Amino acid sequence: MNVSKAVWRKSSRSSGNGGACVEVAGLSDAIGIRDSKDPYGPRLIVGRSEFAALLATLKH
Repeated sequence: MNVSKAVWRKSSRSSGNGGACVEVAGLSDAIGIRDSKDPYGPRLIVGRSEFAALLATLKH
């Protein structure tokens, strides 16, 4: 999947102290996840339903 034109955003809950942060990007039929400290490194691409399930699990 081509993510070269993806618009990545950092969580509003990320602190500004250089800690561990992730960025996400909405893709055509998936969600991209990457380490904000390594924007050119590996990316995880998951389906939208899988991402929704992850968020639901994290909120509980």
